[in-house]
Amino acid sequence: MHPTEPPFQRIQFYLTAHYDCSYLPGRQARSQVATPAGLIDTSLFSELARIGFRRSGLYVYRPRCDGCQACTPARIPVEQFQLRRSQRRCLVRNADIHIAARPLVFDEAHYQLYRRYQSARHSGGGMDRDDRDQYRAFLLTSRVDSLLLEFTLGDDIVMVSLVDRLLDGLSAVYTFFEPRLAKRSLGVFNILTQIEWTQRMGLDYAYLGYWIEASPKMSYKADYTPVEVLRDGQWQTLQRKV
Repeated sequence: MHPTEPPFQRIQFYLTAHYDCSYLPGRQARSQVATPAGLIDTSLFSELARIGFRRSGLYVYRPRCDGCQACTPARIPVEQFQLRRSQRRCLVRNADIHIAARPLVFDEAHYQLYRRYQSARHSGGGMDRDDRDQYRAFLLTSRVDSLLLEFTLGDDIVMVSLVDRLLDGLSAVYTFFEPRLAKRSLGVFNILTQIEWTQRMGLDYAYLGYWIEASPKMSYKADYTPVEVLRDGQWQTLQRKV
């Protein structure tokens, strides 16, 4: 489906100016943005996600870089998902964590966890200085069906994951977790949880965002098999290199 075809005739698309790529050093990036944001509801965003768009607050976009197609949309067909041995161990390691769905409502404990995560993992990147209003705009502003997955260990909130509930799956938006618990592999546990919740909701896909083979921060998504990637307008199973 192309963005000039129905149901996209209600919205317009524009290209941003060039900016520094966040994932591949020395490269310039551009994004294609869908507007106006007020018209993009769950149904329309579900169609946009199928052709590779993502959401950040009210900003709906996909990469459109000159001469580069490294950012590849990725999703897991959850009924075909196969646990690896290391992922099974991760589930056992985190069996004492309780998971609950929460609405997009500001919670001071969430915000303080977000600040600790940003300071530990992305210090100097700008997001480590986000105030409460910036946090709300980034994570709690949505015109689609969104929820927070809250992970608690005893009395402590140790991870929060923002997901969008699309017509055919769950789409991971952003996750932050307690940096002092690195040995628990909470990022892996989060993806496994989203796969399980997608199955529980009777949906087909867990959308993981962009897989970038050359970026250590983004290449891990190939560890969840089978994973499908969007290439030349078609979703196809990624063939792992032996």
